[in-house]
Amino acid sequence: MTLPPRVVVLAAPSGGGKTTIARELVTRHPGLFGYSVSATTRKARPGERDGAAYHFLTQDEFLRRRDAGEFLEWAPYAGELYGTLRSEVERVLASGRHVVLDVEVQGARQVRKAYPRPASVVTFVIPPSPRVLIERLRKRRTETEAELSRRIDIAIREVETARRDIGDVYDSVLVNDDLDTAVREVIELVQGRDVSPHQPHDTANLLSAFVRQLRTEAAQLSQSTGRSR
Repeated sequence: MTLPPRVVVLAAPSGGGKTTIARELVTRHPGLFGYSVSATTRKARPGERDGAAYHFLTQDEFLRRRDAGEFLEWAPYAGELYGTLRSEVERVLASGRHVVLDVEVQGARQVRKAYPRPASVVTFVIPPSPRVLIERLRKRRTETEAELSRRIDIAIREVETARRDIGDVYDSVLVNDDLDTAVREVIELVQGRDVSPHQPHDTANLLSAFVRQLRTEAAQLSQSTGRSR
């Protein structure tokens, strides 16, 4: 029996790699997956095109569309607003493909509520180590040291939230240390007939260890920043 198209949610802290995995799923398997382009009030980074990377909206336009009920999920993040338009999700599902969303932690809970199992598959993505996460953020060269520290603080809170939500919101945790493996694991999860949490105790321990390491990296970064002033 062929499963109906599902809402595939990839949630992660900034720098976790969720967008890369989402776009790779669509690029490699365009007949199976379609991408839901998110909306945001943040400014476009170099190379980002409106309607491809994001729908870049003014804050007034974002709030107007939110109040009109056009968002499946939305959340504030690092001083900006992010959200998923219902029209984007419905467009892909109507084509018979699974729709891939890369969202923030707050958004993952909202999507799970709107699309309970088995209509959705929700995965939390983390890089192989906190140091890798910080290096990815640095490579963007779009944040000051103070903004970088703020994103790390947000990441700590997000991973802690995901740890509490294992089995409720999240079906699995994906360690994104190899793109090919990550793509394969998402496909296997989506195509599984019975989507259920995998080893929640071990997964919670994994996220607890990640938070501890991230706190250590954040403290070292804070000390380094203080010395450089």
